[in-house]
Amino acid sequence: MKIGFVGLGIMGKPMSKNLMKAGYELVISSSNPDTNKELGALGAEVVDSYTELAAAADVIITMLPNSPEVKQVVLERGGLIDGAKSGSVVIDMSSIAPTVSQEIGKALQEKDIGFLDAPVSGGEPKAIDGTIAVMAGGAEETFQNCLPIMEAMAGSVVRTGEVGSGNATKLANQIIVALNIAAVSEAMMLTRKMGVDSELVYNAIRGGLAGSNVLDAKAPMMMEGNFDPGFTIDLHLKDLNNVLETSSDIGVPLPLAASVKETLQALQAGGHGDNDHAAIVKFYEKLANMTED
Repeated sequence: MKIGFVGLGIMGKPMSKNLMKAGYELVISSSNPDTNKELGALGAEVVDSYTELAAAADVIITMLPNSPEVKQVVLERGGLIDGAKSGSVVIDMSSIAPTVSQEIGKALQEKDIGFLDAPVSGGEPKAIDGTIAVMAGGAEETFQNCLPIMEAMAGSVVRTGEVGSGNATKLANQIIVALNIAAVSEAMMLTRKMGVDSELVYNAIRGGLAGSNVLDAKAPMMMEGNFDPGFTIDLHLKDLNNVLETSSDIGVPLPLAASVKETLQALQAGGHGDNDHAAIVKFYEKLANMTED
């Protein structure tokens, strides 16, 4: 089985490498010549266009920034839909609006092309070590046929329903992660202001009810002042924009998500958009007058 991969950035490149490690043939088309050279040296076939990639592949994976980019790559003239074979499958692993996933799935279905919306969680470290969490939406048969491919990149893969449900699940995930990071930030500011050692606080609470993957991943970054991106402020803001757009469409108030979105917007405006989302703590440091930034 030959797999096409479009979107070889901070997440997509390590994911594609894990596919090759698992023995899959890979065909790629990147606008970055260094990426083409690097993956080509590892055995990937490099082609010049999306239509050529789609024609060569049995399954095509996209890992792109947002809804407009996915629609452009998949549906516009010269896109994947123009080259994909009948019976092939597109797996969009981007985090986009669920309604856009449904639009793309319908257009592909009319061409006898299968579709899964399968966004991921875990950031760059888990993309590198192949333990991302995948939440997928689509037909059960399509999901089962593609499950081994997704498992080659992931620690867990769960089908949550029909097309669109994967990204609905990802929106829920991003609400919880954002609010968790904000909660960790507030707690750290409180204890720091009181003169209590942050590392001791972290070690004391991580084994209790307040313990979480978010706490373990982000509290050490906050304490070290290390905001090298595994998942950026810009990308999390994009996801929360999709959250609130969707919640508005279906009439579900999300006041806490809206509040954290404002925090992310303030950080982006302050030049921190390319920082890891652990940099949410910077917002609280400023409020607490604990930094000159």
